[in-house]
Amino acid sequence: MAAKNKEGVEVVVLISANAEWASALQYYEMPPTEPSPFGTYIQMQLGGREVILFHGGWGKVAAAASAQYGIDRWKPKLVLNVGTFGGLVGKSRVGEILLVEKTLIYDIYERMGDPAEALAYYTTELDLSFLSDPYPQAVRRGQLVSADQDIDPDLIHKLVDDYGAVAADWESGAIAWTARRNNTQCLILRGVSDVVDPFGGEIYNSDEFHKRADMIMTSLLKALPNWIRCAFWK
Repeated sequence: MAAKNKEGVEVVVLISANAEWASALQYYEMPPTEPSPFGTYIQMQLGGREVILFHGGWGKVAAAASAQYGIDRWKPKLVLNVGTFGGLVGKSRVGEILLVEKTLIYDIYERMGDPAEALAYYTTELDLSFLSDPYPQAVRRGQLVSADQDIDPDLIHKLVDDYGAVAADWESGAIAWTARRNNTQCLILRGVSDVVDPFGGEIYNSDEFHKRADMIMTSLLKALPNWIRCAFWK
């Protein structure tokens, strides 16, 4: 577990996509934000704890870098990621909240060694035993896979059959991997903004994504104080 920091911050909440961050600013009535090398952040009290809400940026590079920056600067006890993802047809439904118990980064193509070994290296099991029960909101537990791309309809069967995925995003795998390397507890909560089937994404290139992202973020942020209490119940 990370050493105690001077600012008393116990939780860093990473928010990745611009639309998700805009929803957070609106939910908290756009409080002043502070700059960092990776994105702006807000410090506040939530769930009886000192919390940093951090716009870490989208994609694996930004996610890993901002997670490491947050851990190095504030030395939190918990890194928490909230946001949206694309569901896989038959495995998830719009609006459903996933409590992530395993992540895998799947856009790795190893030709000089063992491809399975490369995938295993970037697979992270999340220990959720520190959470109290019952949870603050209805969730399902499952595996989320990540890549720097929207879901390719041609890969749906592979993601489901080979990796056991119920959904996919861009950042969670990098955040979970970075937190594990730092021995920092990690909690990932994401909601389904759209469902992708073999014919494509239902809201690709659509303003509907922003409406659904706002709906999901409002639900997650409303429950966030209780999720923090749930994580620090002991």
